[in-house]
Amino acid sequence: MLLANRVAIVTGGAGGIGRSIVLKFAEEGCSVAIADVNMPEAEDTVKEISAAGREGLAVRCDVTDSRQVRSVVEQVINKFGKIDILVNNAGGMPSAPPIEELDEELWDRVVDLNLKSNFLFCKAVIPYMKEKNYGKIINLSSMGAINPPKHSIHYNSAKAGVLGFTWDLAYTLAPFNINVNVIVPGLIQTGFYNDLAGLTSDQQKETFFNMLGRMIPLQRIGAPEDVAGAALYLASDLAAYVTGTSLLVSGGLPLLPQPPKPPGK
Repeated sequence: MLLANRVAIVTGGAGGIGRSIVLKFAEEGCSVAIADVNMPEAEDTVKEISAAGREGLAVRCDVTDSRQVRSVVEQVINKFGKIDILVNNAGGMPSAPPIEELDEELWDRVVDLNLKSNFLFCKAVIPYMKEKNYGKIINLSSMGAINPPKHSIHYNSAKAGVLGFTWDLAYTLAPFNINVNVIVPGLIQTGFYNDLAGLTSDQQKETFFNMLGRMIPLQRIGAPEDVAGAALYLASDLAAYVTGTSLLVSGGLPLLPQPPKPPGK
């Protein structure tokens, strides 16, 4: 197993990409703590971990609140005795108005959720990693940070900040044997897109995601499991010599999609 006897914290691990990462890590022998505001789904995910014979912990946490973040870290240390892996997955975009209509409160809320949360968890976890001279930190950015598909300046700016944050930490923490990398997901099929597009029926979802898939070189939209596989690699010692890397999990984006095949081919 790639993560035998490791302990991880995954923020926003109750659903979507985070949940897939949690289950993938547990499958590979890792004990996982989920920090999320959605406790029913977090607890259901922990039950799946337990059914697989691994230890899990669900802790309610507003990832923008430093006191709650410190409480999560303390509970994980008390239960497991160490933290080997931190995945800063929590994030979101409540709405995306034009900049002239974007108020300061919404800007702060989106930047705090997508960038400040990474800072708070790293600040709380890194001392324990330094003590063990070992650690894996994986941050989640977005294609919007490097090639925005639409105007969403608060979200895209925060996710671009995650890139700079990662590179700085990778350089600073290298002497302590702590690897810091960032995953840049492309179009991944989660409830986020269902809500964004107002999708309700299964037929609507299938049509919408098939249409999106045609815009991608690999001709399909990504699944949360695709991101989880990349996270597993970066969290494992297969990536022992990888730090400061931005890993695109995007089906080939921002490359252009494949041209249509000639008739009869």
